[in-house]
Amino acid sequence: MRKLQTLGLAAAMAFGIAMAAPSASYAKAADTGSVKQNTFAVGPQYDTTHVYVAPEDFDKFTDSFVATFGGHKSQQGVFQVTPTPSQTMSQLVFTPAGTISVFGFKTPIPYPFGQERTGYLVSDMDGAMQSAKAHGADVIVDTFPDPIGRDAVISWPGGVHMQLYWHTKAPNYDALETVPENRVYVSPLRANALIKSWVAFSHGKIVSDNHSAPGVEIGRPNDTFRRVRLTSLYGNMTVLVTDGRLPYPYGHEMTGYEVKDLDETLKKARAAGVSVLAQPVTSDQRASAIVQFPGGYIAEIHAAAK
Repeated sequence: MRKLQTLGLAAAMAFGIAMAAPSASYAKAADTGSVKQNTFAVGPQYDTTHVYVAPEDFDKFTDSFVATFGGHKSQQGVFQVTPTPSQTMSQLVFTPAGTISVFGFKTPIPYPFGQERTGYLVSDMDGAMQSAKAHGADVIVDTFPDPIGRDAVISWPGGVHMQLYWHTKAPNYDALETVPENRVYVSPLRANALIKSWVAFSHGKIVSDNHSAPGVEIGRPNDTFRRVRLTSLYGNMTVLVTDGRLPYPYGHEMTGYEVKDLDETLKKARAAGVSVLAQPVTSDQRASAIVQFPGGYIAEIHAAAK
């Protein structure tokens, strides 16, 4: 029994969620507002960005992330979190601006783990997988069991890899203060297919579709590009449609975190050893910057423009 509980905690931490009291059913969690229940989403507070760092950088990274955004960390451990043999340090970091799952592999990372950018909790694994495939997703790692649920890795048009996971008992997390955005860079050839597939699967909507967004947002102030903002019960997604000619560090940031005060957040970040790779710019009524945390994780941070 103790071994099973340990494995269960390992799987839970690996796929972006810790074991918690099941105070709400999946059906209730998924049937929120005007979103149809068969979206299979549970809520953005259960969605995590997957961050892979070297074991020696693990604590420095998680400490700097909490120092920047606030929040707290789950218990750290070393587990097998993939369907084939491996060992990784694993920990969740909960912040008001979003949750991350952190991995520090002590063994070679089995393919294709490390390529998935996010983990999304779903209310019905079979239903979600059937819907994803029906809406154009490829199955990279077919559904596999863990002691407290099931997991899979899928890919959307444009090569957007993500993990879907399900647990037998629904957890109960507080809502986020701000919902992060999944920042996806794709080519003009695959953008429409990605947007169509994701909106249909998530039962989301297009918030904006700007074909002449200011290029300063991607480090090219003399150009324009297409920027599409999407939202659903899975959270927010920003699709950046480019020719791929991106100056560093643009394209490396997987997630954008919304904060109340960008200057204050960057001050906290610098004090925690975070580097500012792209200085703040103002566009689309937001001020944004790109930073790199100890261990290499690159993220965008933004706030409403003053």
